[in-house]
Amino acid sequence: MSRAFLVVMDSAGIGGAPDAAQYFNDGRPDTGANTIGHIAMARGLDMPNLDRLGLGAAIRLASGLEAPGLGQPPQGQNPQGQNPQGLWGAAVEVSRGKDTPSGHWELAGVPVPWDWHVFPDSRPAFPPDLSRRIAALAGTGGILGDCHASGTAIIETLGAEHLRTGWPICHTSVDSVLQIAAHEEAFGLDRLLQLCRDVAEIVHPMRVGRVIARPFVGRPGDFRRTPNRRDYALQVPGRTILDLAQAAGRTTHAIGKIGDIFSHRGIDHLHKGKSDADLAGHLIRLTRDAADGSLTFANFVEFDSLYGHRRDVEGYGRALEWFDTVVGRMLPLLRPGDLAIFTADHGNDPTWHGTDHTRETVPVLGWGLGERAIGMVSFADVGASICDHLGLDAPAHGTSFLGARR
Repeated sequence: MSRAFLVVMDSAGIGGAPDAAQYFNDGRPDTGANTIGHIAMARGLDMPNLDRLGLGAAIRLASGLEAPGLGQPPQGQNPQGQNPQGLWGAAVEVSRGKDTPSGHWELAGVPVPWDWHVFPDSRPAFPPDLSRRIAALAGTGGILGDCHASGTAIIETLGAEHLRTGWPICHTSVDSVLQIAAHEEAFGLDRLLQLCRDVAEIVHPMRVGRVIARPFVGRPGDFRRTPNRRDYALQVPGRTILDLAQAAGRTTHAIGKIGDIFSHRGIDHLHKGKSDADLAGHLIRLTRDAADGSLTFANFVEFDSLYGHRRDVEGYGRALEWFDTVVGRMLPLLRPGDLAIFTADHGNDPTWHGTDHTRETVPVLGWGLGERAIGMVSFADVGASICDHLGLDAPAHGTSFLGARR
């Protein structure tokens, strides 16, 4: 029985989405953003394994850009990318937003049917009643932050005051999110997680997508986030590919943030780690050992969290090249009949203005079914195709592209 692996390279977009002009970074539209393409233009990219599947061709399809380097193919082939040998195309999102839940839910067959609630870019950002309730739940005299901010920058700015007062640091962004940072030792990790669980119950009815616990350690001048982040996400409003697979008696594996994004629904086994390197170990092991008929759904977050938001072009480029070596280790372990799809949930162009996600088209690259050009598809088509491959009931949204051939 065939297996399926859906791997999300968090924020690895390949060109501004058709509606990118409606989304903004630092007051300027996302039109023209191109996460992987602009990294390739800035410093080159050596990604022969994903380019063998069709990465260069997908970038060209999505944006018209000829991304330098990639697989450095033999003479006589396209100098900006290998002739694709896998399934390749690009996907656009219909859900409103450019955030993690929207992208993942739609990839899993459930487009978001509402507009998310976002907090204004003002000081304060949160309604006074909400700030008071957070402080009451924390048992403190107030909260710090109460604004749009970079998560790493705000702990440097307010970390010392947090240690002095004990007040939690609360901030948001253009995404539908409320993030709470606190010192893992001085405030307490369990206390922070309970606070975030309690706050999630308050803001989820407002259609706020996530409350994120952001623990950190260290002292002024040397604060560092820990791997103990936890996302408390709103329940998905429909049956995802994980739900459909589990209902059919298939084993489901979630790697990384997938458990949090889907509120741990439809998941038999959760595999987490302190870094993407740890998650890569899980992916390789499951490619080798996961049961026939199983579904493995993985998210690799560090492209986004460590490099995209920080506008670190070099770091993002190194991470992409490292991940390509993981793909090179994974593909030979696939069994006959297996399908692996590599895609993304949004963009986060490190060459772009601002520090937020970018509204982008994403790659859809597959291995296991031969060379297939699928063209432009929707995010939901990815989930429908996974179900088609596994012989599951089709999700309510999306159309399988597995019959599409050049």
